[in-house]
Amino acid sequence: MTSCSSLSLLRAPNLGPAHAFSTRAGGVSRGAYAGLNLDDRADDPGDVAENRARLAAALGFAPAQVARLDQVHGTEVVTARAGGVWTGDALVTDTPGVLLAIGSADCYPLLLADEEAGVFGAAHAGWKGTLGHIGAAAVRAMTALGARPERVRAAVGPGICGARYAVGEDVARQFREAGLGDFVLTEGGHPHLDLAGANRAVLRAAGVADVWVSGRCSTEADFYSYRRDAGVTGRMWAVIGRPLARVAGGQDPGGAA
Repeated sequence: MTSCSSLSLLRAPNLGPAHAFSTRAGGVSRGAYAGLNLDDRADDPGDVAENRARLAAALGFAPAQVARLDQVHGTEVVTARAGGVWTGDALVTDTPGVLLAIGSADCYPLLLADEEAGVFGAAHAGWKGTLGHIGAAAVRAMTALGARPERVRAAVGPGICGARYAVGEDVARQFREAGLGDFVLTEGGHPHLDLAGANRAVLRAAGVADVWVSGRCSTEADFYSYRRDAGVTGRMWAVIGRPLARVAGGQDPGGAA
């Protein structure tokens, strides 16, 4: 992890543009949401606004430049050319000055970049999105903006690990029938899902050769986890974009540290 002021942000070594997977560290939220909670549905809106401003500023953006989603656990991809809020589960852009943001608290965030084309993507992959190949849908939407799959680099951020993600037999059956049976695990006699591995496989099948996986589990203390906290918890953001201007010294504020 690298620190930006009091923030602790996870970066992918294969992504060059401004990007980050947030953790709990560095925010002003309190109680069950203590830390850098970025979801305002139950937390104090003023605290969340401050947290969002801190994260955006760390990457060289203003809060108004953030494009985010009302996520519905589907596979719709939205093309965003300005900040705002849409409904769907993935965002793509070819516009500098737009910071794509995906919220998560066990589901997997995916970040994608074709730097040569200047096209970026972000997707929210829970079990339904993974089953629906949302990573591949994001790659197709990026291709429509001029990206090429073989140039796209992708990062799979923190999410619930297979050992902690028990599912019902019906969900496991759907994964097997969709050709993702390799990612159905057996733990204690019950099916579990390796969503990180499944999303990596989906991205590679879509033509993305360079896929980095964080290996971090959202049930660790550094993160918010819906399952661990019985639904009363905050949300992390995965963010990516290209700032309009560089910071003093000529460095990209989102470059790897």
